[in-house]
Amino acid sequence: MSDLFGAERAKRRRRAEPLAARMRPRTIDEVVGQRHILGPGKLLRRMLEADALTSLILHGPPGTGKTTLAGLIAEHSGRHFEAANAASIGVKRVREISDVARARLEDSGGGGTRTVLFLDEVHRFSRSQQDVLLEDVERGVLTLIGATTENPLFACNAALVSRSTLFRLEPLTEDEIVEVLRRALADDERGYGKVAIEAHEDALRVWAVKSDGDARRALTALEVAVLSSGKDGGKIVIDRQVAEDSIQQKAAVYGDDEHYDSASAMIKSLRGSDPDAACYWIARMLEGGEDPRFIARRMAILASEDIGNADPRAMLIAAATWELVERIGLPEARITLGHCACYLALAPKSNAAYKAIDAAIADVKEGRTVPVPVYLRDPNSSPLTTEDATGLRTKEVGGEKYEYSHNAVGALTGQDYLGVAKRYYEPGEAGEEEQMAKRLAEIRALRRRRKAQS
Repeated sequence: MSDLFGAERAKRRRRAEPLAARMRPRTIDEVVGQRHILGPGKLLRRMLEADALTSLILHGPPGTGKTTLAGLIAEHSGRHFEAANAASIGVKRVREISDVARARLEDSGGGGTRTVLFLDEVHRFSRSQQDVLLEDVERGVLTLIGATTENPLFACNAALVSRSTLFRLEPLTEDEIVEVLRRALADDERGYGKVAIEAHEDALRVWAVKSDGDARRALTALEVAVLSSGKDGGKIVIDRQVAEDSIQQKAAVYGDDEHYDSASAMIKSLRGSDPDAACYWIARMLEGGEDPRFIARRMAILASEDIGNADPRAMLIAAATWELVERIGLPEARITLGHCACYLALAPKSNAAYKAIDAAIADVKEGRTVPVPVYLRDPNSSPLTTEDATGLRTKEVGGEKYEYSHNAVGALTGQDYLGVAKRYYEPGEAGEEEQMAKRLAEIRALRRRRKAQS
């Protein structure tokens, strides 16, 4: 009788749960998405099939199923599941969990049940907590599964990361969100399978887009729509307008990962000559609260690094953009950033100057120091000087003297200004560098002819 009442109470508790909680996957095979780690032959699937589970860190955006997956991993592997938040669990509680886990494992002569300790917000796990826990983790008393929305390589303690396998959970695709919604509509026990509902395809797509890959948000929107809609002819009709009214306007998620990833995507879009993508990533950053000065700074760097002398105006436009952004701020600065991004994206590209200075720096750091040729040194540093017709003092050593370029035809003397045979700058064929390449070829040819004659 007590079991009967207990079962009834459990049913009532389930009915009181939000739809998103009721529709959590019950097995690994019910998980929607994450095929890159759970698909056939993928690493996490292999670890589960081989019962070779190590400590894990699951990281990714909210709503990708980190907590749910941790529980399913424990259940699939037949382990006891303990859950805590790393920000609130103390050293005393960590010791208690470890002691109980050890006792549980030693039951039946060492053939007892292993324990999974799930720590949400694992990036907040302190060093003192780790010191208590890691020994038992390494001995297999506990299997630690951490979850975080941060990048663990940046946010988590190195000792913890080095002992864990990292898995990134990706936001669900639009099709995967629609699949989750259809499951909820069809499920008789946990969802709305027993309710007469006509959900239009475009309504499901609205939720799939606005949930931004977060299954929990999409299911919450479905629940709001169902509970707030009256029946039309004996059934609930969910059209596009109902869907729009049942979900909050999408807010940009912009943590540390998004900061670095969006900036990287913007730079690569500009380098790849795609103004549409560049504008999108800038909009993504601005909507996420990024400092527009950071965006302007990154574009100024790109103007030198990736455009260079192919279009010297790019650097001037980037510099002007940076100054205007400083002066006018948002929202108007978005126009200036868009202006600059479109120009930089469509400008001819060259990294020749960037490569030239880096190659020269590498030679200075790693090669033998090249002395300044005597005739190029400051004339005040030696008494062996004379004065030419221009009034400039020149140095003569062994018949070699500095030659004033403006006295030569075309302002080219062919003189050697380095003293060793080195070539760093190799202009490309794009934009204005095409003419620079021709000019440089003439200069180098003149220098070779003069050297051959000496």
